[in-house]
Amino acid sequence: MKKIVFICLGNICRSPAAEGVFRACVEKAGKESEFQIDSAGLIDYHEGELPDARMREHALRRGYRLTHRSRPFRPEEFQEVDLIVAMDADNLRRLRRMVSKASDMDKVVRLADYLRHHSGTAIPDSYYGTDHAFEHVLDLLEDACPSLLESLTVTEGDAQPTE
Repeated sequence: MKKIVFICLGNICRSPAAEGVFRACVEKAGKESEFQIDSAGLIDYHEGELPDARMREHALRRGYRLTHRSRPFRPEEFQEVDLIVAMDADNLRRLRRMVSKASDMDKVVRLADYLRHHSGTAIPDSYYGTDHAFEHVLDLLEDACPSLLESLTVTEGDAQPTE
């Protein structure tokens, strides 16, 4: 079973939405038994809270029910998870500073690197944005999460060379 944790700053907008979108992708693919999916934040300011009400509302319109309770990421999780998915460059830097073993550096990836139809290097923080910002984040998550799932489920025999 692959253990994945999505990370943003406060764990109330992007990372719980990414958790929900990725979970839906996994369920659609019938691979629930292959993944343990979670999310966390780099700060504990919102610990125990549900995702932001605006994100829950926008996600629900697309069929995603976000029920995760915010929690801080613990450095010891590097030993417990297979993949840590950061929403932006700042999250990526902070996570990499927590790494105590060089081999754990490869566990940290940026979700925007899996975008196929949108460009960008980050899943932007929607917290201070308008309704459009929340919709844009969900658009990006719906673009990147299927690609992330595909990258995690391709076996060596299935891998295709890239140009």
